[in-house]
Amino acid sequence: MTLEELVRAALSEDIGPGDWTTRLLVPPELIGSAQVISKANGVLSGLKPFGEVFRLLDSSLRMHRHFSDGDDIAAGDVVLKMEGKVAAILTGERTALNFLQRLTGIATLTRKYVESVRGTKAVILDTRKTTPLWRSLEKEAVRHGGGANHRSGLFDMILIKENHEAAAGGLAAAVQRAKQNQKNVGIHSPLAIEVEIQKLEQLDKILPLGVDRIMLDNFSLQDIREAVQRVNGIIPVEVSGGVTLDDVRQIALCGVDFISVGALTHSAPAHDFSLLVNP
Repeated sequence: MTLEELVRAALSEDIGPGDWTTRLLVPPELIGSAQVISKANGVLSGLKPFGEVFRLLDSSLRMHRHFSDGDDIAAGDVVLKMEGKVAAILTGERTALNFLQRLTGIATLTRKYVESVRGTKAVILDTRKTTPLWRSLEKEAVRHGGGANHRSGLFDMILIKENHEAAAGGLAAAVQRAKQNQKNVGIHSPLAIEVEIQKLEQLDKILPLGVDRIMLDNFSLQDIREAVQRVNGIIPVEVSGGVTLDDVRQIALCGVDFISVGALTHSAPAHDFSLLVNP
């Protein structure tokens, strides 16, 4: 789904057969201005869908952005100003702010995780635990916050998890099939293979298989340290499973390469903005 298609669907959901409040109260020719104000400190994200809302409602609206995506913003900052038909501004207000507050919330939470591991080699990754149809926007917000993207979907990496292992008849069989069968399904450039393990004992089975990354799922700090020592830099190590701001730095200090955090996209609190119109 393109950004335009997503925004059109969001506007249709909100407007339905008509924004009757605005149509009944606001003269269609009335011109005015509006400003969007941040009500908390954060990291800005979501200007593209915000702008797309008003482009679709009234392409003659003029928008003056005072910040860019990825910029730090503080409480009281005027993020942008708009000039044009007041009716269009009022009709698009909630949809546009929904995009902005959600994506800024993700960027802001991501920045907190990134700052927590500063000075280590660990890279903060997102997951596929995203809002349906918002994935590209939410993953972009993670990048605005200084994090990195894991995979965009099921199509750009092979990640062998516990259920895949069971269905394939074991880890070795799963990895072998993943390597051998790619061309058979039309994959001409080999995809990276990552294997998730739940127990330290599985490492001995994984290391000889020639995979591209190992994911330690819900490991204790002690077992993470042991796993990193055993791998000894041969394969990048990722940690996943219930990672929080309280423990992310301790995990990073174990020497892992990646830490994936589902909370970046499934639990980020919305950032608070207000939009004030001046007719």
